[in-house]
Amino acid sequence: MVLTADVHLPEESELTVPEVNLSGATLIASSFHLGKYCEQANNEFMLCRIEEDDPRKCIKEGKVVTACTMEFFRKVKKACLSEFNQYANCIDKSSGDFSLNFCRNTQGVFDKCMLDNLNLERPPFGYFTEARVHDTKRPKPRPEPKEVYPDSTPALPESADKKPARFGSRFYWMTE
Repeated sequence: MVLTADVHLPEESELTVPEVNLSGATLIASSFHLGKYCEQANNEFMLCRIEEDDPRKCIKEGKVVTACTMEFFRKVKKACLSEFNQYANCIDKSSGDFSLNFCRNTQGVFDKCMLDNLNLERPPFGYFTEARVHDTKRPKPRPEPKEVYPDSTPALPESADKKPARFGSRFYWMTE
């Protein structure tokens, strides 16, 4: 990728945030509750990415998503650590493809703990596929103006002589 001098690249300090160092089974076990807990931040980030079409303009929203995720896992650790660990361990060890169907009992225990202690109900099946309108405080970006090239070749005037092609049409096989 070629960059010019007027392209602003963020400094490393702007990009540095604490990482969420968790295993796949842990993220799968928490995915429904995490998605519900950080729904507003995730939707804001994804709207920014789609509207701006430039990830550099959405760094702030990405940091908010990461902070929300860290906050969620701190609360889970404080309120439902043993239930969560049992559920994540079951997902990790019960199948080779992180299948959830072998872990419904531990899922029920974890869901009950989340509802009782954090008042966070597991979203119903298909919740994340439903269409929703996201209300944002961020202004909609202005569309970029079309590039105008003043040195472009002018078009032929309509009154110009239009001679037939010297060697005939390139679609000669279609004229039969």
